[in-house]
Amino acid sequence: MFRQLLPITALLTSTFLMLTAGGLAGILLPLRAGMEGWSPTTVGWLGTGYALAFTGGCIVVPRLVRRVGHVRVFAVLLTLLSMSMLLHGLIIDPWAWTLFRALAGFSLAGSYMVIESWLNERVTNATRGMVFSIYMIVSMIGLLVGQYILPFGNPATQALFMIGALIYAAALVPTGLSNAQSPRPLTEVSLDLPGLYRKSPAAMIGSLIAGIIAGAWNFLSAIYGREIGLSTFDIATMIASAMIGGAIFQYPIGRISDFVDRRYVMVVAGMVGVLLSVTMIIVQPVTPWVIYSLMFAFGTVLFPIYSLNVAHANDFAEPSEFVKVSSGLLIVYGIGSMIGPQIAGRLMDVTGPAGFFMTMAGCYAAYGSYAFWRSLRRARQVPSERPDFVYRAPDRPQTPETLQLNPAISTAKDD
Repeated sequence: MFRQLLPITALLTSTFLMLTAGGLAGILLPLRAGMEGWSPTTVGWLGTGYALAFTGGCIVVPRLVRRVGHVRVFAVLLTLLSMSMLLHGLIIDPWAWTLFRALAGFSLAGSYMVIESWLNERVTNATRGMVFSIYMIVSMIGLLVGQYILPFGNPATQALFMIGALIYAAALVPTGLSNAQSPRPLTEVSLDLPGLYRKSPAAMIGSLIAGIIAGAWNFLSAIYGREIGLSTFDIATMIASAMIGGAIFQYPIGRISDFVDRRYVMVVAGMVGVLLSVTMIIVQPVTPWVIYSLMFAFGTVLFPIYSLNVAHANDFAEPSEFVKVSSGLLIVYGIGSMIGPQIAGRLMDVTGPAGFFMTMAGCYAAYGSYAFWRSLRRARQVPSERPDFVYRAPDRPQTPETLQLNPAISTAKDD
């Protein structure tokens, strides 16, 4: 295995460093915004700007790569990421931060696509599954490490911003010195929303709602933790607990959905999400270990639902359509991610921290209810004729290149 991983060590190292800086930024920026007295709605605009630019990056970056090549684009994007972190520390203004966060979203999308394209070029069908699994593990560990850098610094100073910028800059070194050849052109996104809806209404609407949930979680969970009085370490652990819950339960939930109607699994996930959200609203826990436990349970339905949507859509798609359908759902998910921070932020402005889980409860109720209604409208696909569930790492942004690297989709596409 070591011999097989050696050629991609530089790429995996760049991935780890980039996700470490991204994990730090994801928790540092909302907390610093809260310390500045910015409202949850204002913080929500940071999330909307990020999601809008990330989705745009998936569409624009392939064209840039065709013009100037992978290496130059990757170098520019990581430079922009480093600049974004420094600018956040230099200029403390909500609208400026929205612009800087959008710059980071665009650059991260492009950076993921370049790395994943390189990885895809270096693997064979025999090693694709192993490489994809290791890539997802490295990504998750990077995010967790980045979150736990926060307790070692003070969000009120510029030090953590500079550390994040340095880590982004360091991510360029392994790949920049690698002798890996530039891969094929990046995958371009084609979007046909009417066709996607006709293919699988439950998957399309479900992806939109999953994006709303993820957008609210990614940008306002730290604000929720701060408003209920958690320390920076407790907030990092709260978010990590949900990620670990998602990582552990994503595969079992996916396997169950391979043998039953996936829409029934969506219904159960929606019910669990509503139950846990209402519990958080009523109980209002403040003891860290109680919060960690509930967040672990919450993560079990927070992260797998998007993967369920993709798997359900592919149940009704031809193998040659898997990448196209999954790419379309990715864009719909990104649109939802733009909406989520706005809904949760406004509710938190009105009702306090409870507004965060009011948003979650409403979204999960809509998610489960729509899946149940669709199960009454169309018969399920025969399990033996469906592709297997596709794993998605918790809290790991996806791009069309991730779909090309994933062995489940790639194998189906090649058959």
